[in-house]
Formats: sequence, structure tokens, C-alpha cells
Amino acid sequence: MLNELFQQHIGFYYLTTFLLGLIVGSFLNVVIYRLPIMLKAGWKSECQAFLAEEEGRSLSQDNKDSPVFNLSTPRSRCPKCDHAIRAWENIPVISYLFLGGRCAECKTTISLRYPAIELFAAILALTCAWRFGVTVNAAFAILLSWTLIALAFIDLDEQYLPDSITLPLLWLGLLLNTRNLFSDPESAVIGAAAGYLVLWSVYMLFKKLTGKEGMGFGDFKLLAMLGAWLGWQMLPAIILLSSMVGAVIGILLIAGKRHQRGIPIPFGPFLAAAGWIALLWGHDLNHAYLQWIAA
Repeated sequence: MLNELFQQHIGFYYLTTFLLGLIVGSFLNVVIYRLPIMLKAGWKSECQAFLAEEEGRSLSQDNKDSPVFNLSTPRSRCPKCDHAIRAWENIPVISYLFLGGRCAECKTTISLRYPAIELFAAILALTCAWRFGVTVNAAFAILLSWTLIALAFIDLDEQYLPDSITLPLLWLGLLLNTRNLFSDPESAVIGAAAGYLVLWSVYMLFKKLTGKEGMGFGDFKLLAMLGAWLGWQMLPAIILLSSMVGAVIGILLIAGKRHQRGIPIPFGPFLAAAGWIALLWGHDLNHAYLQWIAA
């Protein structure tokens, strides 16, 4: 029923997708901020539990009674004055503009990144809707796009890519392609394996030659996830695009003295961007490249 409505009123489909993207973008801001805190708390708790078990003692009551912190609890608050964000202050983009980019209580400046991510999620969703039309492919392409946004910004902030996001999406990609949604099953399985092994091999070679770690294991899993969704045929384009963009941005940051040499630049955002481009235009890029080398 809804599918028929969208087919008949394509403008309504695009508008609905855009508005949904704004709402999900607001949630992505929560995920990007809270998930790393939740993961660190979990790792700390596991370490404390292990040490307590090794020493033959029980965990302190303080650790057991720590306040609940997850994606829904507690309510979002201003980090400066602890003002609880009310519903009307949390409308994507509109609330930011209405409040002038400041907290309603203490007038502290709110980062422009929050509405930017909301708009970014909406624009990527709208682009997927335009590219794939009113199809199941569009729905899952939008889901992948939102996931890549969360992963990219978490990696920018924390320099790691959470397995709790990457691995479920890897399995989902394999399952979707049993129905040939974005690739065939064989290409998806090979893509997942090759995506991991290619970057793992580069990592091991670089480590043996330099004694340093050039990237994290999360990057291997992210490329494996993209391979599972898009098939092994998209991996060369993803690797080439992400490497080129990463190199250019890295050089520009260092040249502009906005980044010090020796400090690692996360590779995840470049992989995510290249993967999204391959999701929408990968086949066109591969076709253009094959025509170019055959000319």
C-alpha cells in the first residue's frame, strides 16, 4: 500500500525520505557520542571483573550500582549547565536555527556538527532514494548510508570502528545478497573475505617493514563489510578512491599545519566515503575504467 503511494507520488516519497533522514540523523548524533562511552565503560567493567576474579574478591557495590547510561538513558543535557533538552529543543535542524545555535538556558554555543550530521543523513538518504527508486534496494542502501555516517564520525573522534556496528552489518550484507540485492552470493562471500585479507596483508607488510601499525583491525572489518554488501568487484574502486582521497587530505592537513606529522589520521572515514560512492555508482566507475584501459 505504502509502496504504491510512493510510486504514484514520487515527490512525497522523496520528502518522506528526507524528513526521516533528519530524524535518524538526530539519533546518529546520539550514537556517535554515546556508543564510545558505553563501550569504554563495558571494557572497564570487564577488566575490573577479570581482576576481581583473579584476586578472588567481589566487585565493589559502587561498580554494581553505577548509573544507567545507554542510547536512551539519561536524557540529553547541555554539557555546560546540565539543562535537560526538551522535545521542542530537539527538532532536527529547526531547533538549532530557532535557538541561534545556543543552549536555551545558558546560551553556550552548540556545535554546528549536530545539525550538519542531521542534514548529511537526510541528503544521503534522499540521494539513495533518487538513485534506487521505490525499491527494497533503496531502503537497505539508506540503512547502509546511515551506518557509514556513524562509523566515520566515531572513527574521527575515537580512532576505532566498533564491532557492534560493523560485524552485524557484515552478516546482513551477506544475507541480503542471498537474494542478489546488491551482488550475487558468491561475490559477496569472496568480497567479505578479500576485503579483510587485503588490508590485513597491507597491515602485516607495513608492520614488518617499519615496526609500526599503519591501520587498525576495524578498517579490515569495515572493508570486509563493504565487500559483503557490494561484492568483490567493488573492492578495487573502494581501495583506490579511499587511498587517493586519504592521501590528498592528509597532505593538505599537514601542509596547512592543521595536523602534525606522526599523528595517525583515521582511515575509516575515507573507506566509508568510498564505499558509499561505490554503492551508488560503483558499476559505472568500473565500466568507465574498463573502457579507459581498453581505449
